[in-house]
Amino acid sequence: MKSIQQKAAVFALFMALCGTAFAQAWPSKPVHIIVPVGAGTFGDILARMVSDELQAVFKQPFVVENKAGASGIIAADFVAKSAPDGYTLLVMTNSAHSANPYLFKKLPYEPIKDFTAIARLCYVPFMLVVGQDSPIQSLGDLVARGKANPGKLSYGYGNTTGQVAAAALSSLTGMNAVAVPYKTTPAAMTELIGGRIDFLFVDAGSSASLLKSGRLRAIGVTSETRSALLPDVPTIEEGAKLSGFSVAAWAGLGAPAGLPSDIATKISNAMLDLAKRKSFAERLSAMGAEPAPASVTEFNPYLVRQLAIWAQKIKEAGVEPQ
Repeated sequence: MKSIQQKAAVFALFMALCGTAFAQAWPSKPVHIIVPVGAGTFGDILARMVSDELQAVFKQPFVVENKAGASGIIAADFVAKSAPDGYTLLVMTNSAHSANPYLFKKLPYEPIKDFTAIARLCYVPFMLVVGQDSPIQSLGDLVARGKANPGKLSYGYGNTTGQVAAAALSSLTGMNAVAVPYKTTPAAMTELIGGRIDFLFVDAGSSASLLKSGRLRAIGVTSETRSALLPDVPTIEEGAKLSGFSVAAWAGLGAPAGLPSDIATKISNAMLDLAKRKSFAERLSAMGAEPAPASVTEFNPYLVRQLAIWAQKIKEAGVEPQ
């Protein structure tokens, strides 16, 4: 019996050493970063910033893959079902991990337990925009037109933040605008510029070039205070006279549940180093975002809190789950 116990102890020690060696050897091949949104969006740009950083730190390729659609469900489900070996990572957002549980009756993944939350990176306020040829000149003008013609205006969305913000504005002001879903935010912006929808909530990263060229015009921001990027644009609270209206997205990095803690810590530390750099903050600021670093031990509790917050936001917006 003693011999069997000794062999078992030796085997357990061997497996532990193997696990440690595996973690130390990571990465020994290319790592894939899955992005739940299309090319050119804020999440895509962020993923490429993260990819460059991790590649420099770990001396292996970090390949960005876009799996857009279904409010992040496609990408999240793919990663949830991937091996937890550190070679498949996910750009985590409030769409897939905070809002979707209340926007859909059934999801193919669990937003908390199916993932390892590695690091939160930033917050992303959204902007309310109209097309260059739109007769709508201000947020007050939009609300007045919508209230005078309930159900006549329409808004598009390519992610859950845009969906919830627009639904809340429509519901709380009595506009009762019509929702039009799109696979990606760039597709919704194209429709807005073409005059086929009336307004849209979008992150500054996706819309920066179009705002600069004048093809889109910002008339409101979803943050509690005005954006440093567009200081002349009022908050939604100011322009629509709505108390407590604040909707901001967040983004971070995650992996499938069961990722070895050594690997998670390595990636988390690299991400926190990146988030603390002035150059990173400046690049985020140019897109209307701000650093909000949270470590591997802090990120998961944050996700749990965000579930409750988004449940309340979606309830207030009057959005029924699909």
